[in-house]
Order: sequence, then C-alpha cells, then structure tokens
Amino acid sequence: STGGRLRVIEADALSVDMTTLTPAPRQVIANLPYNVASPLLVRWLRQAAAFERLTLMFQQEVAERICADPGTGAYGRLSVLTQWCCDARIVLRIPPAAFTPPPKVWSAVVALNPRTTQPDPALFARMEALTAAAFGQRRKMLRGALRTLGGEALLARADIAADRRAETLTVAEFDRLVQVLQEA
Repeated sequence: STGGRLRVIEADALSVDMTTLTPAPRQVIANLPYNVASPLLVRWLRQAAAFERLTLMFQQEVAERICADPGTGAYGRLSVLTQWCCDARIVLRIPPAAFTPPPKVWSAVVALNPRTTQPDPALFARMEALTAAAFGQRRKMLRGALRTLGGEALLARADIAADRRAETLTVAEFDRLVQVLQEA
C-alpha cells in the first residue's frame, strides 16, 4: 500500500464482485486476459449501473465485435448485449510490437459508458437467452432460431418479420423483442 491509495487484491476476476471492492463512483480500467475477456465483459455488463465507465483492452477482433453495427459480419451477441447497456467505441488500436513478447494479434481499447437506464437482472438474463438463441445458428431465420422462445408468435407481437436473420436486427429491435418476451 502506498499511503492508503493502493490496495492489491489477489482474486479470480471471474468470481469477485467488483462493486464490493470500492465505493461509487467506480471505473474498471483493464488489460483483460484475452481468454476470459468476453465472460468478464458480460459479467460487468450485468452490473453496468454500478460503473461510471469501463475502459477495457481486448483482442482487436473482439473489440470490433463489441462495437459492430447490425448487418456487418462482426455483429453478434456481444454487440447487442454491450450496446444495449452501454455506449461503446474503440478509442485506440495497438499493434503487436507494443508488447513484449509481441502477441500474434492487434489489440484495441474500448470505452464503455453505461446508459442511464439499465435492465434489471431478470431482463438481462432474458436478453442473454434471446441473443444466444438468435445468434446460435447465424444462418437461420428468426422464426426457427427463436422457436423455443415463442418463434413466429413472439416475432409477430414485436412486429418483426419472421424471415429476418438475427444479424439484421438493431439493438432497439432486440430490446423490443426482449420486452415482449418479458410480458409473455
């Protein structure tokens, strides 16, 4: 400890509740181990209301998925979950040569600013299930991909065409779907 300003905590980042370590306002600034970066991000998204900001370094490919727009190859479950809870943007791209030893891939820093309104834990869990089903078989039309969650009836109630594919839906459309799912 340096005059009470630094406290080192040895713990598993996947199991420790970061919100218990320091009072609000709190931020997470981290160079994430790439093998657990996505699970850590989803864990922190579940608690996004507790954070002022998250500034996280990912493998560039993951950073691009997080910030991807609908209709692009990188757009998927991680894009929807993140952008549903936060404004996300890549703020820095870092070449392999910046590290010793250099990794085989580029890295990127993503700034995540949580939205004012956050889903409650039950709604977040429903969105996780919805996006897992929707993107589970990327080439499938939503009527088939969402069959276990209500399929065509669910889509009709949300006013979304059943022959669309998950990667064409905006975050707002996923939000509409999850709201309808919650009402069911």
